[in-house]
Amino acid sequence: MDKLSTRKALLQARLDMPDRQLRADMLQRVMRIWLVGRPDEVIGAYWPIKGEFDPLPALYRWQEDAILSQDLVSNPALAQVERAQLATESIASRSPRKIGLPVVNKQHKTLTFRAWYPGCPMEEDAYGIPKPKDTELIVPTLLFVPCVGYGPGGFRLGYGGGFYDRTLATLQPPPVTVGLGFTHGWLPDMEPEAHDIPLDALLNDNGVVWPV
Repeated sequence: MDKLSTRKALLQARLDMPDRQLRADMLQRVMRIWLVGRPDEVIGAYWPIKGEFDPLPALYRWQEDAILSQDLVSNPALAQVERAQLATESIASRSPRKIGLPVVNKQHKTLTFRAWYPGCPMEEDAYGIPKPKDTELIVPTLLFVPCVGYGPGGFRLGYGGGFYDRTLATLQPPPVTVGLGFTHGWLPDMEPEAHDIPLDALLNDNGVVWPV
């Protein structure tokens, strides 16, 4: 497989998707269902670029769900309180769950993660991608990774920078890694290279792709 031409074709197809919103809504639901019962309290994700699926709405609901669960146990009367009313408070400060976005170390080409919440201060990184500004440094136990393409065995085709592979090689203990992509990105004939690190799971708008 010619990775360069495949990457270019998949990126263009992703930008041209006529039913992007429908597929994004479907993948949001797949994510939320997949997260049910997970023990993680710190999840890393990414700021979507180049037509990527946006994981942040599903993760914000995941963060919010922890508050609702706590409140409903301590005060059943809150069962009648609308989620929108709870959203007027600082979800990030009340929830035991944290969401992190990557911060690029341009020298070492690795990633660290800072806490993100809606409305938090943001700035652009060295590549022009928004990142949280001066929020808490966190270490995710679960990491959602964007996929340009993906194939059997949990292998991923990214942008070619190697940031995630280098980061995963340094994180201890290593987080659970979950790739996110749209169905058009499935590459049944994809063969990994020696340095490629397989992801633990792959999700697309149809459901769980890996493990099967």
